[in-house]
Amino acid sequence: GASEEMAPPLQQNFMIPKKEINMVSDMAKWKRSQAYADYMGFILTLNEGVRGKKLTCDYKVSEPIEKLVALLNTLDRWIDETPPVDQPSRFGNKAFRTWYAKLDQEAEKLVATVIPKHLAAAAPEVAVYLKESVGNSTRIDYGTGHEAAFAAFLCCLCKIGVLRVDDQMAIVFKVFNRYLEVMRKLQKTYRMEPAGSQGVWGLDDFQFLPFIWGSSQLIDHPNLEPRHFVDEKVVNENHKDYMFLECILFITEMKTGPFAEHSNQLWNISAVPSWSKVNQGLIRMYKAECLEKFPVIQHFKFGSLLPIQPVTS
Repeated sequence: GASEEMAPPLQQNFMIPKKEINMVSDMAKWKRSQAYADYMGFILTLNEGVRGKKLTCDYKVSEPIEKLVALLNTLDRWIDETPPVDQPSRFGNKAFRTWYAKLDQEAEKLVATVIPKHLAAAAPEVAVYLKESVGNSTRIDYGTGHEAAFAAFLCCLCKIGVLRVDDQMAIVFKVFNRYLEVMRKLQKTYRMEPAGSQGVWGLDDFQFLPFIWGSSQLIDHPNLEPRHFVDEKVVNENHKDYMFLECILFITEMKTGPFAEHSNQLWNISAVPSWSKVNQGLIRMYKAECLEKFPVIQHFKFGSLLPIQPVTS
């Protein structure tokens, strides 16, 4: 449940092993790993933490949360400073590579602004997840694997004790929500391709987690039911309170034509009778379609904070 520790706090003087951070090569090993258990535990803890809560409700905002928002604001400012370039191809604007090179160069420094001095040794490892979370600079694409890297970045900050249990709502509503805004701006500005997308059979071209947490927010809502999210008026009136509806709004801004055609999976979900059923179904789908699909997870890095070793507990 939400009251338990997100992850065991590490010893204050932990050392990052010198070994290279590796990629997933074996799916069975990945599903049995401590990394998978910690990651999924983190996602589900946050899922409980935001249940029935609006984006606009009151919650504690700690100093590390403020610093993470400042970090994301910096990434946002760099987009303004790196306008798209004129090029023959409509998609994958090459200016993204310039923007990414800046992040690549500055990531460790940015992470160091968020973590206290005595944990400075963790910055290089944590920074790996931040760099992975914004898309691929070669292909100029973005997808749920990159989104997972951002969740892993936040999970690592919990494991080293920078973020705590009472930061749960702020992690989703303040930090992750700001991350989504910046990613949407990247997607629009540089016309990024969807990575590992199943096209019309996928849930969304770019994101998955805000649908999980967003459906949890809506559990036991007095009058908004799943069938309502395909109603434009409902979305316009409520999107500032609910992550799920923000996602729907973004899709309808980016896509033309009937909703049932461009977002078939979401259209099907609107027929599910309750938000708790939607939430449970999305968690199952996330495991099957994202975390257990090789193209999505092959780039997932693991090291000392998210170890590939089999689960011990």
